[in-house]
Amino acid sequence: MKKLGLSSNALQHSGGLERYAMDLVRGLAALGVEPAFFARRFDASLPECKLVEPHRINVSFLPGKLRDRWFSWRLRAARHAAHVDVLIGCNRVDSSEMAICGGTHLGFLRATGRAHKRSDRWQIALERRQYECSKVVVAHSQLMHDELRELYGVDEAKIRVLYPPVDGARFAPTDAATRSTLRHKYGFADDEIVLLFPSSSHERKGLPLIEAALRDTSLPVVVAVAGRPPARTSERLRYIGYVKELAECYQAADFTILASTYEPFGLVGIESVMCGTPVIFPSSIGCCDAIAPHAKFVFAPNDLADLRATLERAVRAHRDGTRRASPELARDAVLYDASVTAHVSALLTLARQIDAAR
Repeated sequence: MKKLGLSSNALQHSGGLERYAMDLVRGLAALGVEPAFFARRFDASLPECKLVEPHRINVSFLPGKLRDRWFSWRLRAARHAAHVDVLIGCNRVDSSEMAICGGTHLGFLRATGRAHKRSDRWQIALERRQYECSKVVVAHSQLMHDELRELYGVDEAKIRVLYPPVDGARFAPTDAATRSTLRHKYGFADDEIVLLFPSSSHERKGLPLIEAALRDTSLPVVVAVAGRPPARTSERLRYIGYVKELAECYQAADFTILASTYEPFGLVGIESVMCGTPVIFPSSIGCCDAIAPHAKFVFAPNDLADLRATLERAVRAHRDGTRRASPELARDAVLYDASVTAHVSALLTLARQIDAAR
């Protein structure tokens, strides 16, 4: 394989698959690989932009609903002009040999109960073409594997489950003195149990259910929202701002909590337990399979009574010292090699197999 390509909506600080694509760029650079990178936007101030051969596909002149299809169409010619042998698609494109599945649109619509609009049908059709045309589909969780099989009919032989990577240098436990300093920095009192809620989409991440579970409780629990401001705050619900260094929040909190209606993987779960902070998650979150039992409390999705009971169990375990946030909890909390190097090496092996099979 002479040349590898990556496709993403952008090479910039963002969420989801854009962040994943940046991890791939750094991992490939560490292995001496400079990919051709196709995107709508590049943040030239980022060091990652110097690690790729950039190819911008302009979509700004089009209405938003048409941009995915235009990008995919233009990419076909752009990748050939750049002499790319194997393309890894981190967005919806129909010319990638390797399709990265970090979420499916049909799965999202089913989980949220939203009616299909015309723009949804366009996205689903493009997803179907991507999965049909690719040689390999990399599913970021077993949940994604199951959706690919059930909702898109993707051949089992085509799917590889590879959990996404996390920067172990950034997300790691800290010592007791630093943790105490961080708790004061974010306004956490010593006698309160802090549930960190990292979110930019509070409805989808389940904040209303969490608020309902804490209503009228006597538990000494505070929900600390990091990200977008909530519609309201209260004695139980505190906003700590948009936090760039989210690792600090994990290190300072006692638990990380989500109650998402749809979470294909949920990197925050892996990041949290790598920092030594246990999670309180519904069983429907994709990363639950990748977290050891000692580092998680799991409740039934959308089940208010079970969430309340799980919160009580978590608080009891915190009080008796069996499940406190600590460096010891981080040990063996993640059930796969979450390093960027391991993940990128696995992708390169797949890319070489694809190239050799031509």
